[in-house]
Amino acid sequence: MPGGLVLFRLFESLIDPFRNAPDGPPPAGLLRFYAWHLRQVWPVFAALLVVGFFVALIEVAMFAFIGRIVDMAATTPAASFFAEHGRTLTWMALLVLVARPLLNALHDLLLNQAVSPGLANRVRWQSHRHVLGQSLGFFQGDFAGRIANRIMQSGAALRESASQVVEAIWYVTVYTGSAIWLFADADWRLTVPIAIWIVAYLATLWIFVPRIKTRAADGSVARSRLMGRIVDGYTNIMTLKLFAHSEQEAAYAREAVAETAARHRRMTRAISGMDVTVSTLNGLLVTATTGFALWLWSIGSVSVGAIALTTGLVIRIINMSGWIMWVVNGIFENVGTVQDSLETIAPARTVVDRPEARALVVARGEVRFEQATFHYGRTGGVIEGLDLHVRPGEKIGLVGPSGAGKTTLMNLLLRLYDLEGGRILIDGQDIAGVTQDSLRAQIGVVTQDTSLLHRSIRENLLYGRPGADMAALERALVDARADAFVPALVDSEGRTGLDAQVGERGVKLSGGQRQRIAIARVLLKNAPILVLDEATSALDSEVEAAIQDGLDRLMQGKTVIAIAHRLSTIARMDRLVVMEHGRIVETGTHAELLAHGGLYARLWARQTGGFVAAEDAG
Repeated sequence: MPGGLVLFRLFESLIDPFRNAPDGPPPAGLLRFYAWHLRQVWPVFAALLVVGFFVALIEVAMFAFIGRIVDMAATTPAASFFAEHGRTLTWMALLVLVARPLLNALHDLLLNQAVSPGLANRVRWQSHRHVLGQSLGFFQGDFAGRIANRIMQSGAALRESASQVVEAIWYVTVYTGSAIWLFADADWRLTVPIAIWIVAYLATLWIFVPRIKTRAADGSVARSRLMGRIVDGYTNIMTLKLFAHSEQEAAYAREAVAETAARHRRMTRAISGMDVTVSTLNGLLVTATTGFALWLWSIGSVSVGAIALTTGLVIRIINMSGWIMWVVNGIFENVGTVQDSLETIAPARTVVDRPEARALVVARGEVRFEQATFHYGRTGGVIEGLDLHVRPGEKIGLVGPSGAGKTTLMNLLLRLYDLEGGRILIDGQDIAGVTQDSLRAQIGVVTQDTSLLHRSIRENLLYGRPGADMAALERALVDARADAFVPALVDSEGRTGLDAQVGERGVKLSGGQRQRIAIARVLLKNAPILVLDEATSALDSEVEAAIQDGLDRLMQGKTVIAIAHRLSTIARMDRLVVMEHGRIVETGTHAELLAHGGLYARLWARQTGGFVAAEDAG
């Protein structure tokens, strides 16, 4: 067994799933996408092709052996049969008992140990790495479930279709070519039925295969849409239950199920039509060939062995034709799946690092927006020629009605989107010319819509500073006022405290608990620039007051940009910047803006309990 394990591992190491992809996005064209991935593993597929050729050749040779054995038995006395043909029989036995099992074993090892796990997971890994680098807008424009589904299914579909093509190539060419050659060797007239059958079989494939390909692609699109709708419902299960729309949601999913079923039926109609046609052709082939061979034998043109050879080989060919149909159906169904997945896997990234991009170095924390313009691809609105200077260590608050562009401005600072005009400088460095990772490493962010990774509390905290020790974790929890509830956490599998899992997006925690973990994570990160987008919105007044000391310590010596409506947060800022329709309309301290009597004063007048009125919040 140890020797067998070594052999398995040898073949399993032929394709490394985690080898990085070539530079750039994968090709968007279907054939070029296949070539792009198969080129990375071509030695394994070349070996599979060669081994497949010899496996098919031995299969055909076995039918030739049957004909020869029948002829030898018919022409040789029984008493001297083994004496006269012992050497020939020995070679036949060695081919069947030794060469055939060894080649089949080699074929299975290449296919099952190397190609099957290696290629599929390499496609998935490289696709995931590429998609992970897409812009925020990319993910906002699609269902998370559909993106994940396309990445998962594309690897298996590409592997299956490529492997099936390799398998089919030699079986088709070797079987049909050898059959024609062996039939012609017996009597050229035996080739007529199979030649006619080959033409009719190819015509059938030519008629039906394009229909199957098109309908398979349509079916894959429908399945992806169904997956997206189902995952969307599960992700928002609380909303579904709160609004008591179970029937409406079922109808929404039912529509996608009905579409998937209808498109699948269209494909299976074409498959059934092809199956019936080929089955009819196969019946004609075996009848015509066997009858023709018997007639030729009756007039003395061929031997009994020729009848055995032609009948056996024709039966094998018609069985193989059914397998080929199944393979062709599988190939084009998988090709359709890959084609559908290309919409997600192949698009080039819209926010990319320049080739000469350097790491951002922050010594002071000065931030400048110079004629910043951004429209989310629309013709107007959002951010229009905005200028803003945030001095090193300054703490400013962004205020304005909904849609003023406050959160968009922060997303542009983080380079989640690229500017359409102008530039953003940090310590004099244009953020478009630095690496995205180094930029975001220098900015700590706490948002009002906090979502945690479906992992442990510890893993979520370590996103702030990988490698942080236990003392640092505990200090961050204390400063974020999370030390009281974290030790008491217990998940469904009995894990406690820092090891407890928080659920998808952190749903096992309350909104306030999630917010405190998010603040602890940013405390641990300790970046020189801090962005707070309603950082304490999910906290009640008592907890907010308790946590404010931790936030004060976090803000010391840092450049802070805060989007906030609560009095406690606004009052602490050095300067307030009031935005409306993507422009800065006012700037000054709280007292100065109230005295000015402009937009800020009107927003302030509408406050209730420290909040900007709902119609003006943003």
